[in-house]
Amino acid sequence: MAKSPEEEHPHKAFGWAAKDTSGILSPFHFSRRDNGVEDVTIKILYCGVCHSDLHAAKNEWGFSRYPMVPGHEIVGLVTKTGSNVMKLKVDDRVGVGVMVNSCKSCEYCHQDLENYCPQMIFTYNAQNHDGTRTYGGYSNTIVVDQHFVVRIPDSMPSDGCAPLLCAGITVYSPMKYYGMTEPGKHLGIVGLGGLGHVAVKIGKAFGLKVTVISSSSRKEREALDRLGADSFLVSNDPAKMKAAFGTMDYIIDTVSAVHALAPFLSLLKTNGKLVTLGLPEKPLELPIFPLVLGRKLVGGSDVGGMKETQEMLDFCAKHNIAADVEVIQMDQINTAMERLAKSDVRYRFVIDVANSLSQSQL
Repeated sequence: MAKSPEEEHPHKAFGWAAKDTSGILSPFHFSRRDNGVEDVTIKILYCGVCHSDLHAAKNEWGFSRYPMVPGHEIVGLVTKTGSNVMKLKVDDRVGVGVMVNSCKSCEYCHQDLENYCPQMIFTYNAQNHDGTRTYGGYSNTIVVDQHFVVRIPDSMPSDGCAPLLCAGITVYSPMKYYGMTEPGKHLGIVGLGGLGHVAVKIGKAFGLKVTVISSSSRKEREALDRLGADSFLVSNDPAKMKAAFGTMDYIIDTVSAVHALAPFLSLLKTNGKLVTLGLPEKPLELPIFPLVLGRKLVGGSDVGGMKETQEMLDFCAKHNIAADVEVIQMDQINTAMERLAKSDVRYRFVIDVANSLSQSQL
């Protein structure tokens, strides 16, 4: 007979979980495993609220399992280390992102691409190698294999750093892989949300000319004056889109809703690259003529591996890059999810976990 989440492991834990496809979260008692020889136990301080959390909580991708504790943008303090853990010590400030395990032996793991390992284990809504469920960062504590824990640079704020563990690496990895790092080249960024605003900052740090592409002019001043974009393009303005025809070397598309790709392909130069990062619940339509006639490329990209995630954090620390966040308490999460569904956040909700989950609840 299967054990309850609270009895599955020896150490009590507490968080907020979605219990069904309504996606509404409520208090949830469960448990964490013993700290093994390769493990690190972490007291969670902050956890970012990713759009993936909303999709998963509502089962919009079709593979959600309940109860589910979301959260894969975790910053916390080490409280215990296993006997084989040498790179981290108690009280170190660390981060945990989208994954907490992989096979460690396949070609992808050997190339520091654990995120593409067929046996990669997600931080939540997955089954670990021991057969138990993974629960995420909307909780007070987590136990993670040391390989999947990164150091947070001293200069980075904990709240503004948390979203970099998903949003940051999700835009940094394709920039590096697809060669979007050559100073002076022109990068278009579709959507100015959690991913998009970080992409602007990282793109500028690489020395790119950055244009934000949005469906309305509502965020124009913000993009130009606050985030440092070079220009702003309203995709619903035919005249401006026509004027921008064939001017961009690369486009990063961060939109997670179903949308047309054809208008953005027209903005690319010959040999241009469009990389999609959003995960709509339905397929997108891909016109082939613009690709063939312009030798253009449409690609995708997931988060990066652990080595690249640490590289991204160090790069962001060097260039003073952090996410723009709205810090909330845990009991505000359902309102935050409603607002996130309407894109009503600038630009990432982050839960102040440590000050939200009181000891009386544990």
